[in-house]
Amino acid sequence: MEQLSNPDIYLQWLEQAIAWISANVLLVPILIQIAACLLATIPAFLLRGRLASLLARLQDWKPLLPYAGFRRFALVLPSLAFPLIFVIAIWLLDAIAIQAGYRHNIIRLVASLLNAWIVIRLAAAVVNDPVWSRTIATVAWTLAALNIVGWLEPSIAILDGHAIEFGEFRISIYGIIKAVLSLAVLLWVASFASRLFEQRIRKVHHLTPSVQVLMAKLLKLVLLSIAVLFALSTMGVDLTALAVFGGAVGVGIGFGLQRIFANLISGVILLLDRSIKPGDVIAIGDTFGWIQSLGARYTAVRTRDGTEFLIPNEDLITNQVENWSHSDVKLRLKVPVGISYNCDPHLAIKLCNEAAAKCARVQDNPGPNTLMRGFGDNSVDLEIRFWINDPQNGRGNIISEVLLNVWDAFIEHNIEIPFPQRDLHLRSSDEPIRVEMTHAKSPGRND
Repeated sequence: MEQLSNPDIYLQWLEQAIAWISANVLLVPILIQIAACLLATIPAFLLRGRLASLLARLQDWKPLLPYAGFRRFALVLPSLAFPLIFVIAIWLLDAIAIQAGYRHNIIRLVASLLNAWIVIRLAAAVVNDPVWSRTIATVAWTLAALNIVGWLEPSIAILDGHAIEFGEFRISIYGIIKAVLSLAVLLWVASFASRLFEQRIRKVHHLTPSVQVLMAKLLKLVLLSIAVLFALSTMGVDLTALAVFGGAVGVGIGFGLQRIFANLISGVILLLDRSIKPGDVIAIGDTFGWIQSLGARYTAVRTRDGTEFLIPNEDLITNQVENWSHSDVKLRLKVPVGISYNCDPHLAIKLCNEAAAKCARVQDNPGPNTLMRGFGDNSVDLEIRFWINDPQNGRGNIISEVLLNVWDAFIEHNIEIPFPQRDLHLRSSDEPIRVEMTHAKSPGRND
């Protein structure tokens, strides 16, 4: 505490700081690099407005507007106009200094810090996951710090020196890290590109929905495969060795992955023969609904109550499937109705046709048609037949609407809907049958 209260200590520290600055900073090569960096801010300041306006146009680029990641990327780009021009100018100065043989450590320091800052800003905007965002920020700052202190190349050499060799194949820690980073970046680029192409394919109206899904799936598979092959090539893996691996995978599919492989092939067949497509109304077993999407392994079918069933593609190939909208969306529904034998069936048929025609979803051509199906035990059996062209909106609601209209018409015209009638047969015996009628006492009565 006595040393801190002594002003001579502060003077000594100040003298040491001035001496260090004079020996390490106030040098002609250092001052020239600092001046060059300051001069690089002039074109960055002058051109930032024009670049910001150009980058702002990306926010209105319609093909990429549905992607939330691109929207965040486009929103943050205009604010990075100044550092982007600045870092380009700094890297140009660094290249000039290298070619001229001048010192460029300060220029390289500024460039590394700008690169790390731009990468972190873009990662925070594009990557919505906080874990990945922090990971990218940590990697960027680590590389910048190693480059600043001059340890980047020695660290790479050390990591590359620790390796395992299998004949001519060599795996190093540096190669694994480079392959993982390359794979992550390439997979993200491939996924983004596949979504972009898929959106463009969906706008080609002369292609059927099943062909659109097939092309999108194949394109995504090709892009992901290319990304994996590029990542393997960065490790120095001989791609011809993948033939042996492919044979092993084929054997594994043949023995252990039969059902999975069968579902994959069934999905491709469904897309090729176009027997079902997104939007079709199907019934398989006890499941009834419309197809939401066709996946590589399963088909998503959504019912009217909101439940979504994931049906394996193999079941759609091997089992009987009712497709209500395969070639035509028109569907005929049949509703049974019974009337009393005391009523006029001609009037009842007329009322049934009029009741069905009042419903908006019932088609006018062909219109409703009611037939007499037979003489039942308790009623005259009628059947109302009518057509709809929107089975995806459900059939229970339209049947209920038709029956309510029939009920109102029958009540208005005194058409009786009979109750079941039963005959009671008593076996005869010598003992007389005694019949006794009683009634329950009402509350509050004393008799």
